[in-house]
Amino acid sequence: MYFKLSLLSLFCLLISCSEKKPTEPIAGTWRAEMEVMDNQMLPFNFTWEKVNASKSDFKITVFNSDERFVIDDISLKNDSIYIRMPVFEGYIAGTFTPSEIRGQFIKESLEKSVPFVAKYDNNQRFINTNTSSLDLSGIWKTKFTEENGETYMAKGTFYQEKGKLTGTFRTTTGDYRYLEGTVDGDSLKLSTFDGAHVFLFLAKANDSTLSGNFYSGNHYKATFEATRDDAYELPDASSLTYLKEGYDKFDFSFPDSNDELISLSDAQFENKVVLVQIMGTWCPNCLDETNYYVEYLKENPNQDLKFVALAFEYARTKEKAMQGINRLKDRVGVPYPILLAQIGTSSKTKANEKLPMLNQVLSYPTTIYIDKKGVVRKIHTGFNGPATREKYEEFKEEFKETLATLLAE
Repeated sequence: MYFKLSLLSLFCLLISCSEKKPTEPIAGTWRAEMEVMDNQMLPFNFTWEKVNASKSDFKITVFNSDERFVIDDISLKNDSIYIRMPVFEGYIAGTFTPSEIRGQFIKESLEKSVPFVAKYDNNQRFINTNTSSLDLSGIWKTKFTEENGETYMAKGTFYQEKGKLTGTFRTTTGDYRYLEGTVDGDSLKLSTFDGAHVFLFLAKANDSTLSGNFYSGNHYKATFEATRDDAYELPDASSLTYLKEGYDKFDFSFPDSNDELISLSDAQFENKVVLVQIMGTWCPNCLDETNYYVEYLKENPNQDLKFVALAFEYARTKEKAMQGINRLKDRVGVPYPILLAQIGTSSKTKANEKLPMLNQVLSYPTTIYIDKKGVVRKIHTGFNGPATREKYEEFKEEFKETLATLLAE
């Protein structure tokens, strides 16, 4: 009887061992791919680390050119994995083995998902199949054409070291952040995944022209044509948005995270220089701008200067939108109020209805500079983030000079 029980116990132990799920992915460098339109795959690299050996605390560091962003909200259960982005709404949900993760990158409010797969021990982003003599470094005047026929202009700025290509595209509404890729034969390949954007650029190239496709996730595609043009510039960012005729003041009234209505006419803004940031917690350019504003305020505290943000959120409920606002404030350390201006859509047309004194809400972000007398002195459309390099440095200098002038008055 004892022998039979022992055999049964051993059998159960073997079955249990055979059904035991992997405990965690292998620490090291991984290569991920997301499937966009036309069966194209967007690659990026990340590292997986265990932060605390005695606990299930993990960290992912994603690489896009000079950018490093950390994801530390990670849950494992049996062979299931959940990876929540640090600020933005999206998350990756799927299954894993020690050397592979498979699932979907999901944005619930937008009802969008993108297939995701990652494999351990590969630090290549794009895998080149051809050598190339092309050097695509420089400025590229670029025209994008959407599937509905609408067009918009951009300025591509690229830096090439051997086969590695980095840079970004700037438009009148902001930049496409840190792009990284390669020149493979006569092909340009660039990608980024920053927790919100899933951007892939593929083009045929020669010394003077580019012709290709731009994919955003698996829901958007545009074609683009570019030519070298070192002198090309986009319109002045301070000339695009302005107060409409008949309006001499900017004002608003929206709730803060405590559900208290805040207005520009409140006493806290009286006789102060005020910067009003039109933004969304889902917007990477807005996050870049917010990071800079937080840094500036830490280094330049001034009781005569007030910041306030107006958040236009596509989250479907007020509760969900407020959660996003509070997550941004906590993660970035935002010291100024972020007011909930809109839920259910990030439509700029709808945003303009909330701010009828503006000729247009062209971009998230947009910043409105108001002097101590309540006069709008400047409206800056879009944001030149750190991926734009020289333009980012130019913006910071201009920003500091503008505030110094207004505060001295």
